Amino acid sequence: MIIILCLFLLFFIGVPICFSLGLVSLGSLAIDGIPMIVVVQRMFTGGDSIALIAIPLFMLSGELMFRGGMSKRMVDFADTLLGHFPSGLAMVSILACMFFAAITGSAIAATAAIGGIMIPLMKERGYDYTFSAPLLACGGSIGPIIPPSIPLLVYGVLASVSVADLFIGGVLPGILMGLGLMIFSYFVGKKRGYKGREKRASFREILHAGKSALLALFMPVIILGGIMSGYFTPTEAGAIAVAYALVVGMLVYRELSMKEIWESFVNAAKSTGQILIIVALASLFSWVITVAQVPQTVSAFLQNNIQSKVGMLLVINVILLIAGTFIDTTSAIVIFAPLFIPICRSMGVDLVHFGMIMAVNLTIGMCTPPLGVCLFVSSSIAKISLKDQMKDLLPMLAVLILVLLLVTYIPSLTLWLPGLFH
Repeated sequence: MIIILCLFLLFFIGVPICFSLGLVSLGSLAIDGIPMIVVVQRMFTGGDSIALIAIPLFMLSGELMFRGGMSKRMVDFADTLLGHFPSGLAMVSILACMFFAAITGSAIAATAAIGGIMIPLMKERGYDYTFSAPLLACGGSIGPIIPPSIPLLVYGVLASVSVADLFIGGVLPGILMGLGLMIFSYFVGKKRGYKGREKRASFREILHAGKSALLALFMPVIILGGIMSGYFTPTEAGAIAVAYALVVGMLVYRELSMKEIWESFVNAAKSTGQILIIVALASLFSWVITVAQVPQTVSAFLQNNIQSKVGMLLVINVILLIAGTFIDTTSAIVIFAPLFIPICRSMGVDLVHFGMIMAVNLTIGMCTPPLGVCLFVSSSIAKISLKDQMKDLLPMLAVLILVLLLVTYIPSLTLWLPGLFH
């Protein structure tokens, strides 16, 4: 347990997570007299996975689709469907985040892409920044749940479970998160007088906007349809998504220049590097704590003090909710998955189901202070402080936590869809 305490001590004094993982692992190996060649071996093993190739591919496809004009077309289509309701623009924002989530799998990308369009527009229509900024941060958190999902991909590699099952299992929880935020926005809009479009969009307008956004909306169909039908793996789906984004952005929408393609490659490479160095060092850290029997110790302690599955999952959720407030999603998965997976196995919890519990739980942390990376993105767009967002943020977080409890205690929300394809 000293290893875990040292790790969190480094976190609290501000050492970057990847370096914290490396320093604790090196220190433990040195104390135990284990040859340092293990460092290279475990880091190489951690990154040596075909499934991880999907990370740069989905990162790149998301960048290309954003710069190629797809996000704007999805927002316009969502506006024709929901824009006439009270708080219509808020509901449009959430629906657009759900569409964008099915393309990128990144919470930060969804918050930046949709928030950059919707937050200024909502201000023009009389919405308070203190409402629109946290709403877009929470909407962006749907990104890693609806497939494709980078955190679920990393979890699948660590837990040795089907990435395809995890992707398919994220559909219903992601939809529930979106619906919960839309319903909340509707009642807030009625109370505060947030108005939508002056009149409902005509069928012709819906048809026109849908036709314009059709190619963008068809991308999730290709990705999920191919994975579900078994025609290609999640990694191959990433390659297809990149090719599709290039063709549509350059030849159809004609908004993707060579400069923007280059910038997309650079940004995707930077994001991928950050993730993979954490995964590699986490592989080393996981090996170190396994040799030190930390997972077994944690498992025995929790099982000796908590007898029921319901209580165990509740405790795990509380731990992950707290961790998610100061550790990013991918890092938290690689740190906590090795600790909790043995407990879930012994308690009979399906590992695909547990992966979804972790993903939903930790993405809530992306819109929770003090880390709250999505909050920082929305704050920079709206030019307001985190403190200004707290009043409206808290009930939004309550909605997301309610969805988390439903996902935790109703396994069929995650397992039903994957079960149809077995």
